[in-house]
Amino acid sequence: METDARGAAVLGGLAEVVERVLGFLPTKALLRAACVCRLWRECARRTLRARQRVAWVSALEPGPAESHALVRALARELEKVHVLPQTVLYIADAETFSGHEECHEQKKARKRNSKETAIALEKLLPKRCQVLGLVTPGIVVTPMGSSSNQPQEIEEGEAGFALLFPKIDGVKIHTFHFFKDLKNRVFDESKFAEAGLKNNPDLRVVLLFGYNSWKSGATRFLHQIVNPLNEKSIILAGGQVESFTSLTSENNNAQPGDACGVVGLAFSGPQIQSATVLLDQDVADERTAEAAMQRLKAANIPERNTIGFMFACVGRGYRHYKTKRNMEADAFRKFFPNVPLFGFFGHGEIGCDRIVTGNFVLRECNDIKEDLLHGYTTVMTLIHLGSTKANQV
Repeated sequence: METDARGAAVLGGLAEVVERVLGFLPTKALLRAACVCRLWRECARRTLRARQRVAWVSALEPGPAESHALVRALARELEKVHVLPQTVLYIADAETFSGHEECHEQKKARKRNSKETAIALEKLLPKRCQVLGLVTPGIVVTPMGSSSNQPQEIEEGEAGFALLFPKIDGVKIHTFHFFKDLKNRVFDESKFAEAGLKNNPDLRVVLLFGYNSWKSGATRFLHQIVNPLNEKSIILAGGQVESFTSLTSENNNAQPGDACGVVGLAFSGPQIQSATVLLDQDVADERTAEAAMQRLKAANIPERNTIGFMFACVGRGYRHYKTKRNMEADAFRKFFPNVPLFGFFGHGEIGCDRIVTGNFVLRECNDIKEDLLHGYTTVMTLIHLGSTKANQV
């Protein structure tokens, strides 16, 4: 008995040492190490379960014509990340992702197309990973390395990012897709329940992205999706994009089509807290932009393990602020020095002033259900994924 107890203590101490060493390995190297023996496999599993920090890969520099900058950055950085992605949201600029870029006021063809680029990105990610990919006129991205890096509003040129969400205790993230049925003018609202957007008491945040918004009936269809979801207990935010390029999940492998529709991410979990503010057309200088960020700061959303999103109209940015660039991202960083910010410039915005806190006390700018669809505005959003120490962003 004494020998058995001594052996168990030795094995326990060895496992602790192995876990300490494996903790220094990025995920791909950790998965390779898990093949060595049963002890290493169990240690690797425990190490992976403890890695609940959201990671991201950003691409801000253009490169060779053969591949988009985000593909090259993801291929390089996935060798270094310390999370196993379960859900990935990537957003890239529409101009160069789909094969053309502006160059000296002329279109310059590039040797790529959006389908090939999307497939190249998907192949880099785990097979069981949910992937939602969007292309938009402009990108908002925080450079890699630190949550406190200065976010950039990139209104022109090649850029993109990929947010890597691991499995997080108490949080469920899933993709959804609704498209306009040309045979039916009325949307079947039973599809909301099938997508986990109704009869889900833990639903806290829904990010929605409309596509092919220029098509006939697109605005009406978007209202049919947004209006039934406009509940005070749920944060709705997002905007209208050029197109979606990837949508893969356990039950869905959709391809972009000719119809208009809505794709998105739903965040469920009692520990999630979130808030949004709307910067309307009257927000046109540094003072008013900072006043909007003060409203968001007043929501008292914890900054640890929190992600910021910025969904802006293509008509804002430096043109709106009289040639001063990065105004809204700079205002966000002033009030949220350690929260990474991501988003895009698009063709319409979804959101309002709304706060959903951890104890489910809700504050809203007024008691009237207002229209959540806007133009020439910016929607700023905070999503807090929980306060556990392991989840620190």
